Amino acid sequence: MESVLNCIKTRRSVRKYKDQAVPKELLKQIVEAGLYAASGKGKQAPVIITITNRDLITEITQVNAEIMGSPNTDTFYGAPVVILVAGSLKANDKTAFADGTLALGNMMIAAHALGLGSCWINRAKEGLSYDVYKDIFHSLGLNAEDFVGVGHLALGYPEGDLPVAAPRLPMREFYID
Repeated sequence: MESVLNCIKTRRSVRKYKDQAVPKELLKQIVEAGLYAASGKGKQAPVIITITNRDLITEITQVNAEIMGSPNTDTFYGAPVVILVAGSLKANDKTAFADGTLALGNMMIAAHALGLGSCWINRAKEGLSYDVYKDIFHSLGLNAEDFVGVGHLALGYPEGDLPVAAPRLPMREFYID
C-alpha cells in the first residue's frame, strides 16, 4: 500500500515534455489502468483514444487553443501523446462524465508509476462539437454525438524536475464516529 500512496502523493502535473516517443507497451499499460477504473453500475462508459500522430495532435491543439481563447498556445505542452477520454452516453448517460474522470485519474497515477509525466487538459467536452473530433470518432466507427468529452491527458517523458507539491489546505478532511 505504501508504494501506491507514495505514487499518489508524488504525482504532479507536467507541463514540459521531452521530444521522445513513448513505447506502445507503456501506453497499453496506462490505458489498461483507465479501463479498470470504477464505473457507474459497472457499465464501463469511458472510451479511451490514444493519439500519437503529430499532425492530429497539432490539429486538436489548435482547436483547444481556440476554445480556450488563446490562439497559438500549445495546450498540450509539447507532449508526444494525447489521450482523449469520452464517456458513452449510451452506456450510462447518468455517470458517463464521472466515469471518465476516474479513468483519467487512474491513468495519471499509472503514468507516474511508469516514469512518465501527464497533465489533465480540459476542453474535450467542447471539442466534440468540432469537425476534427467528429472525424476522430467517425474513423473509429463511433458517432461523437453518442459521447460526452471528459478530458485529455497530455503524456510523455518530463523535461526537467517534477514540481513540488503544494501544502495541503486545511479543513478538507473530517471524521464522524
